[in-house]
Amino acid sequence: MNTVPPTQIASDQALIEQLGGPAQLAKLLGFTKPGGVQRIQNWKVRGIPASVKLAHPHIFLSHLRLSKKRKASKPVTESA
Repeated sequence: MNTVPPTQIASDQALIEQLGGPAQLAKLLGFTKPGGVQRIQNWKVRGIPASVKLAHPHIFLSHLRLSKKRKASKPVTESA
């Protein structure tokens, strides 16, 4: 069993909330069967599985693109 670092779990918890919480995220992912919301709720304790993040990059990995754009747009300053 893989252990998810606590910092990753905290990041996943925040991401779930930013996306509207477990019920809204379950709808976004198409989890319509009973238990879909509970599945998302479990991710707040265990972390979002990497396979799910990779299967839905438009939802879970879009923040990485924003971070790269922000870094690329920062001007480079020279040190004296």
